[in-house]
Amino acid sequence: MNKGLFALLIIITTSLMGSSFTVGKIGLNYISPLLLVGIRFTLAGILMGIMVRLFQRKHPSTKREWIQIMIIGLFQTAGVMGFIFISMRTITAGESSILTFTNPLLVVIFGTLFLGTKYRWSQWLGVVVGFVGVFITLGADLDVQQIGTILGFLSAVSWAIATLLMNRWGSTLDVWVVTSYQMLTGGLLLLLMSTIFEQVELVITTSSILIVLWLAIMASIVQFAVWFFLLQKENPGKVSSFLFLAPLFGVLFGWLLLDEQLHISTLIGGSIILIGIYLVNRPQSTS
Repeated sequence: MNKGLFALLIIITTSLMGSSFTVGKIGLNYISPLLLVGIRFTLAGILMGIMVRLFQRKHPSTKREWIQIMIIGLFQTAGVMGFIFISMRTITAGESSILTFTNPLLVVIFGTLFLGTKYRWSQWLGVVVGFVGVFITLGADLDVQQIGTILGFLSAVSWAIATLLMNRWGSTLDVWVVTSYQMLTGGLLLLLMSTIFEQVELVITTSSILIVLWLAIMASIVQFAVWFFLLQKENPGKVSSFLFLAPLFGVLFGWLLLDEQLHISTLIGGSIILIGIYLVNRPQSTS
């Protein structure tokens, strides 16, 4: 692939990932957290479900495969996004994005503990460096009892679990079909959780409609489409190493659109986290 096109697509997909935190936080002014993210992914799942049907993508043939997709949706969409959006009630969009995107570091730890996966020394170094960065980023206001901080970290935990499950089951499943139905499953679960666990708020305005459409179409469908296209056309390790740009965009959008302050500890710690995530995702050199 042309280097210029590759760079452009990387910027598009990671900036869309990062934008979802800031746009989502703005959306909380109109819609309660679980309801907002539930609408987002139910709509995105329905639209992608129609697309995979029209393009006749291979669908699961057994009940077990459908259950696997629903479990992935429980962690990848309901867990990750539910924790993110509730966390932004009490912490900034930038802080939530930084915590969430520590998930590659947790993948290494969980993969070692529960799957017996072997990782290179540079990846373990990345884990150590990444968590040092988290401590520095939140060090000035670090409060492990702060609900937003805890929920932001749990989003990373949920994402890491979903990543390992996808790695274990994904070889037998069509990635586009998994994406569409796991989003739909997670979206419906979030809508159910909204009716049970939160005081539902819904203010329908032009702004709130545009926010939902951006989150469902641009920050979900388009973002996933570009990301998977890159994974298919380029080395997955090379592509994944650029995931560290997403929390950077999350912090920048929070600064530009929400006037969130850029503390020196956030900038230094965030940079260290990016180095750690790069080390975890860096492709193994070949001779």
